[in-house]
Amino acid sequence: MSADSGGDTGTDGETVPDGETVADGETVADGETVPDGETVPDGETGPDGETGPDGETGPDGETVADEVPGRRRGRRGWAAALAGVSVVLGGGGAVLGGILSDAGLLPGDSMELAWQAPPDRGAAAYGNGDWLVGGTAVRSRFDAVTAFDAGSGKRRWEYVVPGRDEMCAVSKEADGSVALLAHGEARQGRGCDTVTALDLTSGRELWHTRRAGETGEPASEPDLVATGGGLAVLRDGDDAWRDESAGGHVLRGDRALRAFDLRTGAPRWKAAVARGCVPHRVAAAARQVVAVLVCDRTELRLAAFDPADGKERWTVPLDRRSVDVGADVTFTSAHPLVVRVVEDGTSGLRAYLAFGPDGRPRGRVEFEGDAGKIDEYEPARVAVDGDGGRLLAVTGTRCRKWDCDQVVAFDLSDGRELWRAGLEGQDEGLALRTVGDRVTVLVDRGPKQSGREGLYVLDAATGDEEDRRSYAEDVDHGKPVTDLIVHDDLVVTVQSGDGARPFTAYRPW
Repeated sequence: MSADSGGDTGTDGETVPDGETVADGETVADGETVPDGETVPDGETGPDGETGPDGETGPDGETVADEVPGRRRGRRGWAAALAGVSVVLGGGGAVLGGILSDAGLLPGDSMELAWQAPPDRGAAAYGNGDWLVGGTAVRSRFDAVTAFDAGSGKRRWEYVVPGRDEMCAVSKEADGSVALLAHGEARQGRGCDTVTALDLTSGRELWHTRRAGETGEPASEPDLVATGGGLAVLRDGDDAWRDESAGGHVLRGDRALRAFDLRTGAPRWKAAVARGCVPHRVAAAARQVVAVLVCDRTELRLAAFDPADGKERWTVPLDRRSVDVGADVTFTSAHPLVVRVVEDGTSGLRAYLAFGPDGRPRGRVEFEGDAGKIDEYEPARVAVDGDGGRLLAVTGTRCRKWDCDQVVAFDLSDGRELWRAGLEGQDEGLALRTVGDRVTVLVDRGPKQSGREGLYVLDAATGDEEDRRSYAEDVDHGKPVTDLIVHDDLVVTVQSGDGARPFTAYRPW
């Protein structure tokens, strides 16, 4: 197993994927091309690194936006000229300025395209993840992990899983610069039987280990592996856990939650899971490792373990009433500890549950309440502000004659609403991200703005609006936004799926 670290080069110093060396003008892998007469997508040829309609390659192999940089400067020029006219026109100019602002063409109120990754082809619904490590934006899909320079979009390296393996799970977080990948040749009955630790700064595999994996077709498996506190944590699996009539060996629960040194892969411990329970979901933080357990095949519980030796600290019910084993339960945050629970049925539990370091229940935020409705299928619209002890969510409510969205902050200690900030008109919240004392919210401006997006920046403590901007283009192109990355002055949307661009970066102008 190896990573394409960009060491092989083509003419003019361009990095060539897959170790190929090419001559001037020859098309290379992934649609990248060589400068000086290069071939661009759709068969068009542009001089000195210009791109075609779907192009991503600029000078020296740099990934750039669809537009030729000169055109972007041209748009800036005439937009600035119109803005100047609006000043001269006085009151009429205010109207023109408002139009330019809504269209994403008013300097100081707009976002411009900085770079975007090539669109995905042949994507799958599993193995998808994203991380920001220093100045590197990294994404995974079912068969590979690819890194881009977060400032320029230039591809830095690519790691391809071995053989015909496919990834079913990745760690949500990277501890330091290391993430975990769970993969295997599931179509051959192996399941996700291998866990690999990958250094996201270089694309280098650090180590890998075997795990006991369920068989069957590949599928997305959240919280199967986790990183935190210098540990790599994984849970093993056994088909017999789900089917009492299944034959073969049944893996014991106290052998199925294991920890390793994150950088070396040295085994550290096997967790002391309570008798009659098996691990289902895992998460890790500096102070404790946590797991959702399936107990007696009838109930889901929450447990914490000492990161030093794996000893059980506590095991508690998820809720006042027992939570059915068929519920969709995932970790929203390991520290502070927040769990998302979605049960079937009209009376099923649908809420974010917060717990203290001792396992005692804290705040509870229902998916539907006085603050509006949280979309249970759009986790990118919810974020935890650990420093402020808040859960922030885009909620839908009714405003006059139409549905409208708002951003609401809840106190994790008791679940009460702290503040709410309404989004203008029919702006629909697509994703939010907390960084420091700010909340960045990407919105769809609605049909009146031809599907173009907008951006709000709110104060995390009060909800006060600090900035609002418009995009000149349709950013999401009708595909789900799965995450939002904020890096320096760049706002990067993350998407997955066939034809979607994994990263699209914009900057204020």
